[in-house]
Amino acid sequence: MEKKKLRLSSAQDSVEQSGEMTESDGDQVILMCNYTATSTTLYVFWYKQLPNRSPTFILNQYTTEPDFTKRFSATLDLTSRTFPLMIKDVRVSDSAVYYCALRPTVTETHSVIQEQRKYSVI
Repeated sequence: MEKKKLRLSSAQDSVEQSGEMTESDGDQVILMCNYTATSTTLYVFWYKQLPNRSPTFILNQYTTEPDFTKRFSATLDLTSRTFPLMIKDVRVSDSAVYYCALRPTVTETHSVIQEQRKYSVI
């Protein structure tokens, strides 16, 4: 798949995801998020955005929103610099644009780098 990168901040910090994908109802899917960061203290987030809506927080490496705890999970791998989002038993209602976002600690200069991936369930 074609890789698309949207960089909203520092050239030293970035995230990268693959492009669009389509899955079947009931499948398990993994959305990859690869990041590069200069800070050793990171906060990495996943958001879901439905058409004409604001992004909704799903999770970060420390917490998951209650509406997503049963089927959505992610584990931060500091060695490979990845934060893959796993969605179990996908549903049509999961069709959305998913954003992986990287942010250093709030004590440093604020920056957010986001990447989008469109995901559809058929």
